[in-house]
Amino acid sequence: MAKSPNAFRTISEAAEAVGAPQHVLRFWETKFTFIDPVKRAGGRRFYRPQDVVVLKAVRRLLHDEGLTIKGVQRLYKDQGLARLAAYGDPEAAFAMDAESGSDAAPVAEQASAVPGPTNGPVSTVRLRQLLVEIESARARLDAVLAG
Repeated sequence: MAKSPNAFRTISEAAEAVGAPQHVLRFWETKFTFIDPVKRAGGRRFYRPQDVVVLKAVRRLLHDEGLTIKGVQRLYKDQGLARLAAYGDPEAAFAMDAESGSDAAPVAEQASAVPGPTNGPVSTVRLRQLLVEIESARARLDAVLAG
């Protein structure tokens, strides 16, 4: 019998869903403050569905998009957990109930945080980044027009 989509996952189940070994998930906990699974007696970890989404985002940014650990930390600092989690859930099927992130970072800084491919099709991550930039520009334009 399969678990409910809202059920907590053990570290082995989370590792399988993310596509990274268990020891890597434990390592990421030491590097990223936003990865904080529930720990029961004896230190056993249980991952909420949103934790798995965040782990998938971290894996994708580190392995597929080529960001460094510091790059992911900066992305979290600049854009917040909800925006970072969007990289782990491209269909946006799961809504994060954490902070919404800040659009206050300069567009040039945001653009350099997630590199786009130099040749070939544009990645989903890059398209999401462009959407953030456009929304930020629109908000600034609306503020100027209203003022």
